[in-house]
Amino acid sequence: MSKLKTKDIQKMGKEEKMKKIEELKFELIKARTHASKTGTSKAKTIKRTIARILTLNNMENKISKKAENDK
Repeated sequence: MSKLKTKDIQKMGKEEKMKKIEELKFELIKARTHASKTGTSKAKTIKRTIARILTLNNMENKISKKAENDK
């Protein structure tokens, strides 16, 4: 799993973002299981990536709602 950059996330459509979140959640479960066995974890970076996607989604929603209200 590579860390997604903000620019890459902004280029994605809503469906792509939701699909990526689902993939990351599944990967998070696998990382937690692996961490319990070995003691190392990538969970922190996966959580941050999920949070980054959700934050950008919320920002886009607020901007679109504001644009609708201004009309």
